[in-house]
Amino acid sequence: MRKNKNGFTLVEIMIVVAIIALLAAIAIPNLLRAKISANDALAKGTLRSLSTASETFATSNSGNYPGNVTSLTGATPPYITTNYCNGTLSGYQYVCTFGTGGYTFVATPVTVGTSGTTTYTMTTGGALTP
Repeated sequence: MRKNKNGFTLVEIMIVVAIIALLAAIAIPNLLRAKISANDALAKGTLRSLSTASETFATSNSGNYPGNVTSLTGATPPYITTNYCNGTLSGYQYVCTFGTGGYTFVATPVTVGTSGTTTYTMTTGGALTP
């Protein structure tokens, strides 16, 4: 017979661990998909910010687009405060091409399927293509 012992049996602990493992198996893929979606949204938003800054620069400078990112970040006040060009942010690599006649910004996932799903391109006039 069992005397008044405090604690859980091994079977009870194994059942709790199995339930936690089942919940984790369901939740983790959803969390990873949410992170990838957030990275995609951030990439689009970053490209839109770069485009808006470049279009604003062109409006202020007789239709001439910036020649480099320093024209955007170094102005007083700056058109954009962070230099995203030629760097990595939240799983995306950004490459910026500037010219007085226009610009092209490209956001490429560092690892397709893990850090992002699509390469996004923003061209002169704010045209975003997936």
